[in-house]
Amino acid sequence: MPATSLPDGSPDPLGGLHDALLAWLPGQRWFPAKGREIAGMRTVSHAVISAPDETPSVEHAVIAVAFTDPGGGTGGAGEERYQLVLGAQASPPGDLEHAVIGRRTLDGPDEVVYDGLADGRISRMFLALITENATRGPLRFVAEPGSEAPIVGPGRPLLGEQSNSSVIYGERAILKLFRRATAGLNPDLELHRALHRAGSGEIAPLLGAIEGELDGEAMTVAMLQGYAANSADGWSMALTSVRDLLAEADLRADEVGGDFAGEAHRIGKTVAAVHLELAHALGTRPLDDAAARDVEEWMLERLDRAAAAVDGVAEQRDAIAAVLRGVTSAGPSTLQRIHGDLHLGQELRTPTGWLVIDFEGEPSKSLADRVRPDSPMRDVAAMLRSFDYAAFHQLAEWEQSADEPDPQLERRAQEWADRNRSAFCDGYAQVSGTDPRENPELLRAYELDKAVYEVLYETRNRPGWVAIPLRSMRRLLTPVGRAER
Repeated sequence: MPATSLPDGSPDPLGGLHDALLAWLPGQRWFPAKGREIAGMRTVSHAVISAPDETPSVEHAVIAVAFTDPGGGTGGAGEERYQLVLGAQASPPGDLEHAVIGRRTLDGPDEVVYDGLADGRISRMFLALITENATRGPLRFVAEPGSEAPIVGPGRPLLGEQSNSSVIYGERAILKLFRRATAGLNPDLELHRALHRAGSGEIAPLLGAIEGELDGEAMTVAMLQGYAANSADGWSMALTSVRDLLAEADLRADEVGGDFAGEAHRIGKTVAAVHLELAHALGTRPLDDAAARDVEEWMLERLDRAAAAVDGVAEQRDAIAAVLRGVTSAGPSTLQRIHGDLHLGQELRTPTGWLVIDFEGEPSKSLADRVRPDSPMRDVAAMLRSFDYAAFHQLAEWEQSADEPDPQLERRAQEWADRNRSAFCDGYAQVSGTDPRENPELLRAYELDKAVYEVLYETRNRPGWVAIPLRSMRRLLTPVGRAER
């Protein structure tokens, strides 16, 4: 894969850094292909976005990483594209040593190139440019109309994030750089704009964005939002609740001090409110026979990919397919824009209520699939799966040192999951006017489709967790009697 020039034929400023970048990438939390063999890389685009006299030099680049396997990348067969913000100067401060990628020589003396988001001077510059509605090179820094970004000092990188990279400004704003480079409007920005302009109270306020260009189309570089200070994510809170229940051998789930059902009910109300706001802002259409067949086709394609990779799915492929075909025989429903990758980790509990975050959709899907209208039942089913995950992940952690599973603890974990799944549906029905459990075939199909996705994901990324969705798959294949209540 040649690395000497850009697509327009000009010299590639990153050409001499490709080996260093290939060594650096697998160590980044946001790089999702750690288990794949890299064949090489090329620079898709590069621009200097700092003024000529500014130090450090600030650069934006899109790189394409090629893999030996075909994959399903955004740039081409076996290729994935990623965004980089780079800083470059002769000798960066010592506190940036951990972010150094490598050295390069262009027309002048050697420069050290590093991850720019680690440099507070660069993050502060980005915030200022957004407030000014500035343009630097190919990048447009856009303030959200009617919003005012805070004028604060440098941002600090947020630790622990995976698929993207973020910096926090004084616990008042957060800038998220979308690491995966895709031509088109990122659905996270698109849906936040729609909800913000609808006056939604279920999201953090949208303050601005950085936009660029890729393949001749607009591309979302980053998004600036209000920061939810003093918040906790739903996944962490749920795990604590399950742990409290497992520790109390003689108490029911509703008797434990850490009972989560009240919060599950509030989350259900929040998700329903988001669905209603998205429907009002962006419209709906019926889930008619043709649309249902399309949904069924997507599900069966995913099933076949999972069956080809996981024996536990292949063995039950026909039984799973029969349940997935329930979307074509289900009762009336609608299609609309939805979250698309909802789980407890995408819910933040603030002092005043719950917020929904990260509207990008499933990372493995193409942009076209992530923006495709779908049934709100997909989000509902994903949340029900998340309650199962919390219960049985915590159970697995609890029993790490046990010689064999404890049936009583398994029953208690299931009790927690059932109680919170029911509370979520109650809250959802209270706000939406539609109880998801009244359409059991559709709900079961979406929940099983999610479990199939989880089995494939865990097999590839966290094999120690694969027993959780496999267990749920078996449960969902059990013939359904009455709707769960």
